[in-house]
Amino acid sequence: MKYQLHRTLLAASVVGAALAAGNAAQAQELTLRIGDSFPVGHYIPENMTKFWMERVTELSGGEVAFDYYPAEQLGKAKDLLSLTQTGVMDIGYVGASYVSDKLPLSSVAELPENFTTSCKGTKAFWEIAKPGGALDQAEFAPNGVRVLLVMVLPPYQVLTSNSEITDLDSLRNLKLRTTGGAKEIATTKIGAVPVQISAPETRDALSRGTIDGVLFPHSSVLPYDIHPLLKYGTQDVNFGSFVVTYVISQERWEALDEDVQAALVQAGDEAITKGCEAADNLDLKDKQTIADSGVTFVSLPDEDKARLGELMGEVSQQWASDLDARGRPGTDILNAFRAALEKAD
Repeated sequence: MKYQLHRTLLAASVVGAALAAGNAAQAQELTLRIGDSFPVGHYIPENMTKFWMERVTELSGGEVAFDYYPAEQLGKAKDLLSLTQTGVMDIGYVGASYVSDKLPLSSVAELPENFTTSCKGTKAFWEIAKPGGALDQAEFAPNGVRVLLVMVLPPYQVLTSNSEITDLDSLRNLKLRTTGGAKEIATTKIGAVPVQISAPETRDALSRGTIDGVLFPHSSVLPYDIHPLLKYGTQDVNFGSFVVTYVISQERWEALDEDVQAALVQAGDEAITKGCEAADNLDLKDKQTIADSGVTFVSLPDEDKARLGELMGEVSQQWASDLDARGRPGTDILNAFRAALEKAD
């Protein structure tokens, strides 16, 4: 009897130990799948996304690891929001302009507003996009996602393959790659023709002559290897920007332990600052690299700069009015972003 009891207790202890070990292993093996469309070596994942993943792992004491899928390995850029919403991936990169039908308000930071650096635009956008912010309540939360990381890129410039840039009128009728939204309005304002395609498709479009040029920031030209196809570029003007976000579905977020959530949030705040600082530092450096490859940067005449400023000033109001007419709070979000820009100063 005692022998049988001993065997029973021993078996129970073995099972208990196995379960405890299994639970511990499970806690240590929480792996989150994260995907984006950036090519390997792109400055955004190199300076923000990867840093964030490393900090989350560190802050969680090794509890959280990541499987990272760059270069559209899990899906096209336009599909990454829905893939995150449906749980195909845990965390997905979302370029607001790629999903303007679902996130039209999120392109507010792509407007040619009062910021000339990535960090100022990023700080203001994060203020309204983070959980509880005006943009979160108006758009991200209703789409069932929570923003973890953001970056607003330095101002975009026009770069052309063969068409010489001399003044503002030389941009008329050119087919320019845009990301839709605000930059589509800006392109139309200068008399050019917007063509909405994703960044990974840009090189092929240039080489085939589908487009005459691009609206791009300097630091996005090199990773997509389009500088050999370019000859001219504008400088010292602002045609708008681009909004980068990484999101997690609210359902997946709520399934995470509180300590994991805390690690994601703290690492996010640190990574957002690090990322925008890197973007600003790279902007001038990469412009010089592009110039060294044979691209001529042109300063528009002073009178054209003044005219361009007036045209770009109309972009924001048209963007907001168009959204208001569609039943979206465009003016409210624009005002919230402008207030956040003032606060960022």
